[in-house]
Amino acid sequence: MRFPNLGLSFLALVIATASTPITFSLFASPGELRVLAQTPQARKAQADRLFNQGNQQYQTSQFTAALQSWQQALSIYREIKDRQGEGAALGNLGLAYLSLGDYPKAIDYQKQWLAIARSIQDRQSEGAALGNLGLAYYSLGDYKQAIDYEQQWLAIARSIQDRQSEGKALGNLGLAYLSLGDYPKAIDYQKQWLAIARSIQDRQSEGAALGNLGLAYLSLGDYPKAIEYEQQWLAIARSIQDRQGEGAALGNLGLAYYFLGDYPKAIDYEQQLLAIARSIQDRQSEGKALGNLGLAYFPWETTLKPLTTNNNGWQSHAQ
Repeated sequence: MRFPNLGLSFLALVIATASTPITFSLFASPGELRVLAQTPQARKAQADRLFNQGNQQYQTSQFTAALQSWQQALSIYREIKDRQGEGAALGNLGLAYLSLGDYPKAIDYQKQWLAIARSIQDRQSEGAALGNLGLAYYSLGDYKQAIDYEQQWLAIARSIQDRQSEGKALGNLGLAYLSLGDYPKAIDYQKQWLAIARSIQDRQSEGAALGNLGLAYLSLGDYPKAIEYEQQWLAIARSIQDRQGEGAALGNLGLAYYFLGDYPKAIDYEQQLLAIARSIQDRQSEGKALGNLGLAYFPWETTLKPLTTNNNGWQSHAQ
């Protein structure tokens, strides 16, 4: 069974949009003079605030606002020659454009981040940029290219003993193989991620791995096992107050009951997803929930859309 729109789950965020650059005329205004007088440390603090503001906006699906915050941060990081901050802002811009469906632009920003990470020998950021490139190519349906980038991320994560990133790369590989229809390999990678998540007590990743295993068994038509894994994800998401994860697990449970022919239960779960998506302003999940509800009311259609962590299941990385 092949599902359209198998998504991707984010490991971290970074994003931006073009801001108007600060220019200085011969007769500077008082406001401009204040900017001129700021120390590099003060400018960095300002950039960091904008960067974090963008993260918060991104998490509530305010992608355009996040782009603006991150672009302003990027301008300042470049002004003060903060290469690490510049790279992180570029990476976040790439994720923002990915969320907006502009994959060529997303790839361009991630490649800029990758180049900076390599130039300053920041192995963790290099791996993260590679992982995000895998995410972009996955979104384009180029699963083999996605696998290549994720394998590079996995190798770096293992070389620097970054267990959390290692697990997320494994999870991403599992989803790519799931999309290729290689279910045994998909399950193997997700189980490796699950084992790492439990060993480092990363509850959010543990839940995401369980949810992805549920998707794999859903694809195999083993609906009882899929429900078992999705229920475990739901319990973890609620225990750590992960509203996006909670909604995605509910949506996937609705999907499993749909295929079992239990349409009232499917509708109930999708309505719970819809309520959460609206409460956290997650427009993408809201759309999927509405689409799935429509299909549940008219069960001769069979194109329901599963979800994974953060609307997707893929793990991306940034600063």
